[in-house]
Amino acid sequence: MGELIATRDAFGSALIACGGENKDIVVLDADLAKATMSVRFKEAYPERFFDVGIAEGDLIDTAAGLSMTGRIPFACTFAVFAAGRAFEQIRNSVAYPRLNVKICGSHGGVQVGKDGATHQAIEDLAIMSAIPNMVVLNPGDAVEMEAAVKAMVEYDGPVYVRLGRNPVPVVFDRETYQFEIGRGTVVREGGDVTLIATGCLLDVAVKAADILLQEGISAEIINIATIKPLDREIITKSVKKTGKAVVMEEGIIVGGLGSAVAAALSETCPVPMAFIGMDDTFGQSGDAADLMKYYHMTAGDTVMKVKGLL
Repeated sequence: MGELIATRDAFGSALIACGGENKDIVVLDADLAKATMSVRFKEAYPERFFDVGIAEGDLIDTAAGLSMTGRIPFACTFAVFAAGRAFEQIRNSVAYPRLNVKICGSHGGVQVGKDGATHQAIEDLAIMSAIPNMVVLNPGDAVEMEAAVKAMVEYDGPVYVRLGRNPVPVVFDRETYQFEIGRGTVVREGGDVTLIATGCLLDVAVKAADILLQEGISAEIINIATIKPLDREIITKSVKKTGKAVVMEEGIIVGGLGSAVAAALSETCPVPMAFIGMDDTFGQSGDAADLMKYYHMTAGDTVMKVKGLL
Protein backbone atom coordinates (compact mmCIF):
# COMPACT_ATOMS: atom_id res chain seq x y z
CA MET A 1 0.00 0.00 0.00
CA GLY A 2 1.22 3.50 -0.81
CA GLU A 3 1.63 6.48 1.48
CA LEU A 4 -1.39 7.29 3.66
CA ILE A 5 -2.32 10.97 4.10
CA ALA A 6 -5.63 12.50 5.16
CA THR A 7 -6.90 15.09 2.70
CA ARG A 8 -7.40 17.53 5.60
CA ASP A 9 -3.65 17.25 6.31
CA ALA A 10 -2.88 17.99 2.67
CA PHE A 11 -5.30 20.92 2.85
CA GLY A 12 -3.40 22.42 5.78
CA SER A 13 -0.09 22.08 3.97
CA ALA A 14 -1.51 23.58 0.78
CA LEU A 15 -2.88 26.58 2.68
CA ILE A 16 0.59 27.41 3.95
CA ALA A 17 2.15 27.06 0.49
CA CYS A 18 -0.50 29.18 -1.19
CA GLY A 19 -0.47 31.71 1.64
CA GLY A 20 3.22 32.30 1.11
CA GLU A 21 2.67 33.03 -2.57
CA ASN A 22 -0.49 35.13 -2.27
CA LYS A 23 -0.78 37.71 0.51
CA ASP A 24 -4.50 38.19 -0.18
CA ILE A 25 -5.34 34.77 1.24
CA VAL A 26 -6.93 34.87 4.69
CA VAL A 27 -8.22 31.92 6.70
CA LEU A 28 -11.15 31.80 9.10
CA ASP A 29 -12.25 29.00 11.40
CA ALA A 30 -15.12 28.32 13.79
CA ASP A 31 -13.20 26.98 16.80
CA LEU A 32 -12.07 23.82 14.97
CA ALA A 33 -8.68 24.86 13.61
CA LYS A 34 -6.83 21.83 15.00
CA ALA A 35 -9.36 19.49 13.38
CA THR A 36 -9.65 21.23 10.01
CA MET A 37 -5.86 21.76 9.95
CA SER A 38 -6.27 25.47 9.35
CA VAL A 39 -4.19 25.79 12.53
CA ARG A 40 -1.13 25.39 10.32
CA PHE A 41 -1.96 28.59 8.50
CA LYS A 42 -2.53 30.27 11.86
CA GLU A 43 0.95 29.26 13.00
CA ALA A 44 2.56 30.44 9.77
CA TYR A 45 0.57 33.66 9.19
CA PRO A 46 -1.19 34.62 12.46
CA GLU A 47 -1.99 38.12 11.20
CA ARG A 48 -4.15 36.61 8.43
CA PHE A 49 -6.02 34.08 10.57
CA PHE A 50 -9.35 34.72 12.30
CA ASP A 51 -11.18 32.42 14.74
CA VAL A 52 -14.79 33.54 15.01
CA GLY A 53 -15.68 30.95 17.65
CA ILE A 54 -18.63 28.56 17.51
CA ALA A 55 -20.61 30.84 15.19
CA GLU A 56 -20.79 29.40 11.70
CA GLY A 57 -23.12 32.10 10.37
CA ASP A 58 -20.61 34.73 11.47
CA LEU A 59 -17.85 32.65 9.86
CA ILE A 60 -19.46 32.85 6.43
CA ASP A 61 -20.66 36.45 6.64
CA THR A 62 -17.24 37.63 7.83
CA ALA A 63 -15.63 35.75 4.96
CA ALA A 64 -18.08 37.39 2.57
CA GLY A 65 -17.14 40.83 3.88
CA LEU A 66 -13.42 40.13 3.57
CA SER A 67 -13.89 38.97 -0.02
CA MET A 68 -15.41 42.36 -0.86
CA THR A 69 -12.15 44.03 0.22
CA GLY A 70 -10.15 41.97 -2.28
CA ARG A 71 -9.12 39.20 0.10
CA ILE A 72 -9.44 35.49 -0.75
CA PRO A 73 -11.04 33.97 2.36
CA PHE A 74 -10.99 30.27 3.19
CA ALA A 75 -13.76 29.62 5.73
CA CYS A 76 -13.21 26.35 7.59
CA THR A 77 -15.44 24.22 9.82
CA PHE A 78 -16.93 20.73 9.92
CA ALA A 79 -18.86 19.86 6.76
CA VAL A 80 -22.02 19.14 8.74
CA PHE A 81 -21.98 22.68 10.17
CA ALA A 82 -21.11 24.36 6.87
CA ALA A 83 -23.84 22.59 4.91
CA GLY A 84 -26.34 22.75 7.76
CA ARG A 85 -25.94 25.57 10.23
CA ALA A 86 -24.46 28.07 7.77
CA PHE A 87 -26.59 27.15 4.75
CA GLU A 88 -28.56 30.40 4.68
CA GLN A 89 -25.43 32.56 4.86
CA ILE A 90 -23.71 30.50 2.16
CA ARG A 91 -26.75 30.73 -0.10
CA ASN A 92 -27.61 34.40 0.38
CA SER A 93 -24.34 36.08 1.39
CA VAL A 94 -21.89 34.15 -0.78
CA ALA A 95 -23.49 32.27 -3.68
CA TYR A 96 -26.24 34.74 -4.60
CA PRO A 97 -23.81 37.68 -5.08
CA ARG A 98 -21.18 35.20 -6.35
CA LEU A 99 -18.47 36.31 -3.94
CA ASN A 100 -14.97 34.88 -3.96
CA VAL A 101 -15.32 32.78 -0.78
CA LYS A 102 -13.89 29.27 -0.35
CA ILE A 103 -15.92 27.10 2.05
CA CYS A 104 -13.96 24.19 3.47
CA GLY A 105 -15.98 21.39 5.11
CA SER A 106 -13.89 18.91 7.05
CA HIS A 107 -14.84 15.49 8.41
CA GLY A 108 -17.17 14.59 5.55
CA GLY A 109 -18.79 11.17 5.23
CA VAL A 110 -19.30 8.29 7.68
CA GLN A 111 -15.57 7.80 8.23
CA VAL A 112 -15.84 10.37 11.00
CA GLY A 113 -16.84 7.15 12.74
CA LYS A 114 -17.53 7.32 16.45
CA ASP A 115 -18.63 10.97 16.33
CA GLY A 116 -21.90 9.47 15.13
CA ALA A 117 -24.75 10.47 12.86
CA THR A 118 -25.02 14.09 14.03
CA HIS A 119 -21.45 14.84 12.92
CA GLN A 120 -21.27 12.66 9.81
CA ALA A 121 -21.85 14.95 6.83
CA ILE A 122 -23.37 12.59 4.30
CA GLU A 123 -25.52 15.20 2.53
CA ASP A 124 -23.06 18.11 2.21
CA LEU A 125 -22.15 17.45 -1.43
CA ALA A 126 -25.81 17.22 -2.39
CA ILE A 127 -26.75 20.39 -0.49
CA MET A 128 -23.88 22.45 -1.88
CA SER A 129 -24.49 21.15 -5.40
CA ALA A 130 -28.06 22.47 -5.25
CA ILE A 131 -26.88 26.05 -4.70
CA PRO A 132 -26.55 28.12 -7.91
CA ASN A 133 -23.06 29.54 -8.65
CA MET A 134 -21.38 27.06 -6.27
CA VAL A 135 -18.46 24.90 -7.43
CA VAL A 136 -18.27 21.64 -5.45
CA LEU A 137 -15.00 19.73 -5.03
CA ASN A 138 -14.22 16.38 -3.38
CA PRO A 139 -10.56 15.46 -3.98
CA GLY A 140 -9.60 11.79 -3.82
CA ASP A 141 -6.14 11.94 -2.27
CA ALA A 142 -3.54 14.30 -0.79
CA VAL A 143 -1.95 15.17 -4.14
CA GLU A 144 -5.30 16.09 -5.62
CA MET A 145 -6.24 18.14 -2.56
CA GLU A 146 -3.05 20.18 -2.78
CA ALA A 147 -3.68 20.86 -6.46
CA ALA A 148 -7.34 21.66 -5.79
CA VAL A 149 -6.49 24.30 -3.18
CA LYS A 150 -4.23 26.04 -5.69
CA ALA A 151 -7.02 25.93 -8.26
CA MET A 152 -9.46 27.37 -5.72
CA VAL A 153 -7.16 30.35 -5.18
CA GLU A 154 -7.03 31.02 -8.91
CA TYR A 155 -10.79 30.59 -9.42
CA ASP A 156 -12.84 33.74 -8.93
CA GLY A 157 -16.08 32.69 -7.27
CA PRO A 158 -17.59 30.57 -4.49
CA VAL A 159 -16.23 27.04 -3.98
CA TYR A 160 -17.10 24.28 -1.52
CA VAL A 161 -14.48 21.60 -0.86
CA ARG A 162 -14.88 18.50 1.31
CA LEU A 163 -11.94 17.47 3.51
CA GLY A 164 -11.53 13.93 4.83
CA ARG A 165 -10.60 13.11 8.40
CA ASN A 166 -8.93 9.72 7.95
CA PRO A 167 -5.72 8.94 6.05
CA VAL A 168 -6.24 7.54 2.54
CA PRO A 169 -3.71 6.09 0.06
CA VAL A 170 -1.99 8.50 -2.31
CA VAL A 171 -3.10 7.57 -5.83
CA PHE A 172 -1.67 10.36 -7.98
CA ASP A 173 1.94 11.30 -8.70
CA ARG A 174 2.74 14.75 -7.33
CA GLU A 175 5.20 15.50 -10.12
CA THR A 176 2.87 14.76 -13.01
CA TYR A 177 -0.72 15.16 -11.82
CA GLN A 178 -2.61 18.15 -13.19
CA PHE A 179 -5.89 19.31 -11.67
CA GLU A 180 -8.51 21.44 -13.37
CA ILE A 181 -11.86 22.47 -11.91
CA GLY A 182 -14.62 20.77 -13.89
CA ARG A 183 -12.41 18.04 -15.36
CA GLY A 184 -12.39 14.35 -14.44
CA THR A 185 -9.44 11.99 -14.75
CA VAL A 186 -9.06 8.54 -16.27
CA VAL A 187 -7.16 6.68 -13.56
CA ARG A 188 -7.24 3.31 -15.32
CA GLU A 189 -8.50 2.25 -18.74
CA GLY A 190 -10.84 -0.71 -19.18
CA GLY A 191 -13.51 -2.07 -21.46
CA ASP A 192 -16.14 -3.97 -19.45
CA VAL A 193 -17.50 -1.45 -16.92
CA THR A 194 -16.89 2.13 -15.80
CA LEU A 195 -16.29 2.88 -12.13
CA ILE A 196 -17.01 6.58 -11.48
CA ALA A 197 -15.62 7.51 -8.07
CA THR A 198 -15.19 10.62 -5.93
CA GLY A 199 -13.31 11.39 -2.73
CA CYS A 200 -12.02 8.53 -0.60
CA LEU A 201 -13.91 5.99 -2.72
CA LEU A 202 -11.32 6.49 -5.45
CA ASP A 203 -9.04 4.10 -3.55
CA VAL A 204 -11.97 1.69 -3.14
CA ALA A 205 -12.49 1.78 -6.90
CA VAL A 206 -8.83 0.95 -7.50
CA LYS A 207 -9.00 -2.02 -5.13
CA ALA A 208 -12.24 -3.23 -6.73
CA ALA A 209 -10.72 -2.95 -10.21
CA ASP A 210 -7.76 -5.06 -9.07
CA ILE A 211 -10.11 -7.79 -7.82
CA LEU A 212 -12.18 -7.69 -11.00
CA LEU A 213 -9.09 -7.92 -13.19
CA GLN A 214 -8.12 -11.18 -11.48
CA GLU A 215 -11.50 -12.52 -12.58
CA GLY A 216 -11.07 -11.37 -16.16
CA ILE A 217 -13.21 -8.23 -15.89
CA SER A 218 -11.64 -4.98 -17.12
CA ALA A 219 -12.86 -1.90 -15.23
CA GLU A 220 -12.21 1.67 -16.33
CA ILE A 221 -11.84 4.10 -13.42
CA ILE A 222 -12.95 7.71 -13.76
CA ASN A 223 -12.06 10.02 -10.89
CA ILE A 224 -14.51 12.88 -10.42
CA ALA A 225 -13.06 15.44 -8.02
CA THR A 226 -15.42 18.15 -9.27
CA ILE A 227 -18.99 17.19 -8.45
CA LYS A 228 -20.19 20.48 -9.93
CA PRO A 229 -19.67 21.42 -12.71
CA LEU A 230 -19.69 17.76 -13.75
CA ASP A 231 -17.39 16.56 -16.52
CA ARG A 232 -20.08 14.99 -18.71
CA GLU A 233 -17.69 14.49 -21.60
CA ILE A 234 -15.25 12.15 -19.86
CA ILE A 235 -18.08 10.13 -18.29
CA THR A 236 -20.03 9.79 -21.53
CA LYS A 237 -16.96 8.81 -23.53
CA SER A 238 -16.09 6.04 -21.08
CA VAL A 239 -19.62 4.69 -20.74
CA LYS A 240 -20.12 4.59 -24.50
CA LYS A 241 -17.15 2.22 -24.56
CA THR A 242 -18.06 0.01 -21.60
CA GLY A 243 -21.86 0.11 -21.69
CA LYS A 244 -22.21 -0.04 -17.88
CA ALA A 245 -21.43 2.25 -14.93
CA VAL A 246 -21.10 2.09 -11.15
CA VAL A 247 -21.07 5.47 -9.37
CA MET A 248 -19.24 5.58 -6.03
CA GLU A 249 -19.50 8.21 -3.29
CA GLU A 250 -19.28 8.38 0.50
CA GLY A 251 -22.56 10.14 1.02
CA ILE A 252 -26.21 10.32 0.08
CA ILE A 253 -26.76 9.15 -3.49
CA VAL A 254 -29.87 11.32 -4.00
CA GLY A 255 -28.65 14.78 -4.98
CA GLY A 256 -25.00 13.73 -4.94
CA LEU A 257 -22.67 12.37 -7.61
CA GLY A 258 -24.96 9.42 -8.30
CA SER A 259 -27.88 11.66 -9.17
CA ALA A 260 -25.69 13.99 -11.23
CA VAL A 261 -24.22 11.16 -13.31
CA ALA A 262 -27.60 9.49 -13.79
CA ALA A 263 -29.10 12.77 -15.01
CA ALA A 264 -26.20 13.35 -17.39
CA LEU A 265 -26.22 9.84 -18.87
CA SER A 266 -29.98 9.85 -19.28
CA GLU A 267 -29.39 12.58 -21.87
CA THR A 268 -26.10 11.51 -23.43
CA CYS A 269 -25.84 7.71 -23.14
CA PRO A 270 -28.45 5.76 -21.14
CA VAL A 271 -26.88 2.53 -19.81
CA PRO A 272 -27.45 0.08 -16.93
CA MET A 273 -26.15 1.69 -13.72
CA ALA A 274 -25.52 0.79 -10.09
CA PHE A 275 -24.62 2.95 -7.11
CA ILE A 276 -22.29 2.75 -4.13
CA GLY A 277 -23.24 5.21 -1.39
CA MET A 278 -25.77 5.96 1.30
CA ASP A 279 -29.45 5.27 0.70
CA ASP A 280 -32.16 7.18 2.55
CA THR A 281 -30.52 6.78 5.96
CA PHE A 282 -28.32 8.52 8.49
CA GLY A 283 -25.01 7.13 9.68
CA GLN A 284 -24.34 5.86 13.17
CA SER A 285 -21.54 5.66 15.69
CA GLY A 286 -18.88 3.05 15.04
CA ASP A 287 -15.44 2.26 13.71
CA ALA A 288 -14.88 3.87 10.31
CA ALA A 289 -14.00 0.62 8.57
CA ASP A 290 -17.01 -1.13 10.10
CA LEU A 291 -19.31 1.65 8.91
CA MET A 292 -17.98 1.40 5.38
CA LYS A 293 -18.81 -2.32 5.45
CA TYR A 294 -22.22 -1.76 7.05
CA TYR A 295 -23.25 0.75 4.39
CA HIS A 296 -21.82 -1.39 1.56
CA MET A 297 -19.12 1.01 0.42
CA THR A 298 -16.18 -1.40 0.16
CA ALA A 299 -14.25 -2.91 -2.74
CA GLY A 300 -16.10 -6.19 -2.24
CA ASP A 301 -19.46 -4.43 -2.46
CA THR A 302 -18.34 -2.71 -5.65
CA VAL A 303 -17.33 -6.05 -7.18
CA MET A 304 -20.79 -7.43 -6.40
CA LYS A 305 -22.45 -4.41 -8.02
CA VAL A 306 -20.36 -4.88 -11.16
CA LYS A 307 -21.19 -8.57 -11.37
CA GLY A 308 -24.86 -7.70 -10.97
CA LEU A 309 -24.63 -5.43 -14.01
CA LEU A 310 -22.74 -8.03 -16.04
